[in-house]
Amino acid sequence: MAIMITDECINCGACEPECPNNAIYEGGAQWRWADGTSLKEAALADGTVEPGTLPHTPVSDEYYYIVSDKCTECVGFHEEPQCAAVCPVDCCVDDPDHRETRERLLEKKEWLHIAA
Repeated sequence: MAIMITDECINCGACEPECPNNAIYEGGAQWRWADGTSLKEAALADGTVEPGTLPHTPVSDEYYYIVSDKCTECVGFHEEPQCAAVCPVDCCVDDPDHRETRERLLEKKEWLHIAA
C-alpha cells in the first residue's frame, strides 16, 4: 500500500528529500511523473501515454502530499518508508485506499526507474 500524509502535517518538509521516487510534494506544488524518476513518458494503466514532464494538479493545497502512483513505500531502496521514519508528528501512514503487494511495489519501482 502507498503511504499518505494526514492533515496533521505541520509542513516541516522533512519527508520530501527522503523519498527515492520524488513522490512527495509541498502543498500547492504541481507534480510530474519525471520528477525523481527516469520516465520520459508515462504509459498509464488506462492505455494512455503522456509526457513525463506534464504537470498535474496538486493533491493538496494545504500540506505536503504523496502521489500514490509514485509511492513504492521505499521497497527496493530501504527497509522501511523513509518519510514515516523522519516525520516528527507521525503523519506519514499507510493509505488504506491504495493497497499493493510487495511484488507490485517492486514492479512500480522498476517502472519508475527504468534504464535510460
